[in-house]
Amino acid sequence: MRMRNHLCFLSLSVCVFSSLWALPQKQKDITLEECIIYAIKNNLDVTAELITPEIAQMSVTQSREKFLPSLSLGYTRRDTNNTSFSWIESSEQILTIYNNYSGQISQLLPTGGQLNVSLNTNMYDTSQKFLTINPRYGSTLDFSFSQPLLRNFGVKTNRREIIVAQNNRDISENDFKKVLLDTVYAVEDAYWNLVYSIQTLEVKKQSLKLAQDLLQKSQKEVEIGTLAPKEILSAQAEVAAREADILQADTLVINNIDRLKTLINLTEGEEEILLFPADEPAFEKKEISLEDALRTALENRPDLQSSRINLKNRDLDIRYAWNQLLPALNLNANYWSPGLSGDQILYLDNNPLTNVIVGKIPGGASNALQDALNFRYKNWSLYFTLDIPLNTIVSRAAFVQAKKSRERAAVRMKSLEQKAFLETKTTVRTVKTDYQRVEAYRIARELAEQKLDAEEAKLRAGMTTSFVVLQYQRDLANARSLELKAVIDYNLSLSRLNNILGISLKNWNIRLSDAGKGEGIIQ
Repeated sequence: MRMRNHLCFLSLSVCVFSSLWALPQKQKDITLEECIIYAIKNNLDVTAELITPEIAQMSVTQSREKFLPSLSLGYTRRDTNNTSFSWIESSEQILTIYNNYSGQISQLLPTGGQLNVSLNTNMYDTSQKFLTINPRYGSTLDFSFSQPLLRNFGVKTNRREIIVAQNNRDISENDFKKVLLDTVYAVEDAYWNLVYSIQTLEVKKQSLKLAQDLLQKSQKEVEIGTLAPKEILSAQAEVAAREADILQADTLVINNIDRLKTLINLTEGEEEILLFPADEPAFEKKEISLEDALRTALENRPDLQSSRINLKNRDLDIRYAWNQLLPALNLNANYWSPGLSGDQILYLDNNPLTNVIVGKIPGGASNALQDALNFRYKNWSLYFTLDIPLNTIVSRAAFVQAKKSRERAAVRMKSLEQKAFLETKTTVRTVKTDYQRVEAYRIARELAEQKLDAEEAKLRAGMTTSFVVLQYQRDLANARSLELKAVIDYNLSLSRLNNILGISLKNWNIRLSDAGKGEGIIQ
């Protein structure tokens, strides 16, 4: 049902507001849904918090980079010039040139193993005598594999950083969802309080009009001599008091408009727009099951979802800490293929000691590289290493710390659930109470109207005084304000319940991707 005629949403116009503040050039009737959309897109707190999930996503990307292969390249050149200690070896000095090129690709495996493939080529040239190959070229193709069998073994252990980063990203999204929920509720609260302040202002204006009419009637009676002059003092005092009430109500309207403008963050050039609420507060009874509300809160509240994810992180920490207590038993395997080539020096009588060179058989670096790549010389090795740090035997501090952190997270989650239950129960009761308050204040307002009508009839018959009528007018104005406030409180308690249950975004059909797409309200 809707509020009765005297409580129907007042058509907002320039006459609603007093002359205390100049009207801006631009005015806009705005619905609650529009305000929520603008706040989701433009609110500064939402915009700032929007960055947090993006940062968390970058952490996920960074943690995955550990499984990307790495490439390393190297080059070494060494020229040495040493004094000769033997005239047989060299007449005065030994000159040596060494060049080395290396490249390696390394890949961390999900099981914790490390696979390396490397290729090295080098050249060695010297002035030393009696060598049979000079310069000498060498190449080695090497495959190495190392796999932990105890400590650091397993997919979950080695993907722990990725899983934690993904969980932290989900936590940041839930935190962002909480900001959106609070923003939606803040807009609803500001919007309905603005509606209430405008309606209250109109009620006070109506009350002032009644007092002014009574004052005019009393003044005419004084003029014709049917009423003593002192009898109009009460009416004059009441008119002055009600004018003061209007000044206060007018200021409250302005303050509530500014509050709503701040929440929706008007863009540059729109600050002077006067916002008029276009929605009226509904008064429809909503049946709420406490059991359903508690279940909905458990499923949808972002703080509870974050707490559950945090508990998963603590479980990962325990599993990792336990793994680190194990000895480091590693399987290591190598397979390498060398290649060698160079210029073969031919001596007289095939005797290097004659130092008489009669010819050379050229051999280039490509020959050594070809031998290595073709696996001409096959070599392999397989071995195990066992490392038992004493600290894992004497102390288990890291493991105990992880267990205690998990216990603390579990207690905190239980505390959050208790808080959620308490807030849900309290708010469900508040919704029911506010509905009953509206009904009670409606009856009180109707009785106040009847009392005023009766008292005005008595005044026309000369059976009462204007003072009593003025008091009944004020009682009626208060009854109307209380009924208006009860209706607003009922709408806000429903909004608060949706916020506590974590379903406001769903009710307004808002997605996380809608946030931060700022736009002005002037289309």
